Amino acid sequence: MLGPHLYIPYLATKIMTAPLYNWLNERTSGVLLHVSCLPSKTGIGNLGSAAYRYIDFMEAAGLHVWQICPLGPTGYGDSPYQCFSAFAGNPYFIDLDPLVTDGLLHENELGLLHALPEDHVDYGALYSTFWPILSHAYNRFKRSGADHLDGYGCIKAFRKAHSAWIEDFALFLALKSHFGGKCWLEWPAAFRDVHKARKQKLPEGILEEAEAHVFYQYLFYGQLTKLRSYAGSKGVEILGDAPIFVALDSSDVWANRELFQLNKNGTPSAVAGVPPDYFSADGQLWGNPLYDWKAHQDTKFTWWIDRIKANLEFYDIVRLDHFRGFESYWSVPAKETTARIGKWIQCPGLELFTAIQAACPDAKFVAEDLGVITAEVNELRAATGLPGMAVLHFAFDGEADNAYLPHNYNRNTVAYSGTHDNDTSLGWYSEESAKTQDHLRRYLGVSGDEIAWDLVRAAIKSSALMAIVPLQDLMSLGSHARLNTPGAPIGNWQWRYTPEQLDSLQNNSATYLKDLLKLYGRA
Repeated sequence: MLGPHLYIPYLATKIMTAPLYNWLNERTSGVLLHVSCLPSKTGIGNLGSAAYRYIDFMEAAGLHVWQICPLGPTGYGDSPYQCFSAFAGNPYFIDLDPLVTDGLLHENELGLLHALPEDHVDYGALYSTFWPILSHAYNRFKRSGADHLDGYGCIKAFRKAHSAWIEDFALFLALKSHFGGKCWLEWPAAFRDVHKARKQKLPEGILEEAEAHVFYQYLFYGQLTKLRSYAGSKGVEILGDAPIFVALDSSDVWANRELFQLNKNGTPSAVAGVPPDYFSADGQLWGNPLYDWKAHQDTKFTWWIDRIKANLEFYDIVRLDHFRGFESYWSVPAKETTARIGKWIQCPGLELFTAIQAACPDAKFVAEDLGVITAEVNELRAATGLPGMAVLHFAFDGEADNAYLPHNYNRNTVAYSGTHDNDTSLGWYSEESAKTQDHLRRYLGVSGDEIAWDLVRAAIKSSALMAIVPLQDLMSLGSHARLNTPGAPIGNWQWRYTPEQLDSLQNNSATYLKDLLKLYGRA
């Protein structure tokens, strides 16, 4: 395992040069809503008509940033922060309507999907229903002999452009399916390493299924490119998350074992998490394998640069989740069952971001710098120039020096009422102590009767150059609309809004919101 003695502490040398990035220089605003929350007739939100309708709402309300959670293919637990690939898109988000128009699917084949609930995501039913239908589209495309779909480009060119990851990813998923969905560590020994696997005689059907997964990514990337183009025409940028760590059960680890802190048999020697914090008395034991930073240095951070370039195909702005982990990461022995026992180990964050800036000089990043933040982390963020985050739910502890109170904001900040990990503002306020509620009311000068909008207004009025609020707060929804509860094993990532709710919000509040944004310089 790497130790802190390998790296020079950031505070040991003064950073006298200009920051690597300096992109956030105008006041703007946006809304947080994951793609899965959009309405559809196929059991989960997708990149289709409801996404375009949502962008139209944003334009009408004067909002310019649509923040979403990671778009990768999810596994057990359905969390977008534990994906099978840091490069791939989630096929669940493919809009099937164009495939019907192109003759790759028939309308009567979608009946089981149309029977799924529309007010939440039933992932179990979605899994058993969606994949057989999507396979029909691949089989018909293959039989057609075509090399492209109108508006998507040539699939061969797509494959070549993404050759650094897509072949490994497609083979990984095909093998995973063949071995009953088990983690790659439970596969036969000959297939636990990508290089050995490619030398084996592959089981029948594996290569064909891998080809299907390449096709699904072709569809996803093509539809997302169209949606981003439409958003840009409406003055809307997509802000998306890039989790700092990748899942153990992913093609990233399976195909790049040398880049992670693994034992010879592939198991992690230590795993990621954070010590006890606001969300959990035991800390958060994420279980992700940790990076072998020396190996990344030796390759001049090629994997990271490729990953960021892939992120920039998804998003206009990338939010780097758990930014403090780029300065030091919490290393938990693999045998532990909680994150209480561990140690902070420094990593070459500034060296990494210098390499990324050389490769992607015009990239826009946001640093998720919540939690226990040290002087060293602040030094790294200052050197990179990335805007940090301030969440109003964390502000009202009664102390005037609380960093999350609006009068303490640095302008290079993104202000939030709450995030995807928080309860809705209405739900949060109802469960807070009388002391916290009183501090909030006195600080904001409000009665608390419309607490969600009170916090929306506080974020918009703040000196932070960017203000983001969850759609649930604009709709004044309670805890039933919470998207994620950290540490809860079930019940997450399921909430969806209805078309009628968005229509009502636009009819009743879009003009007011647009005027409010103009009043506070966010037009």
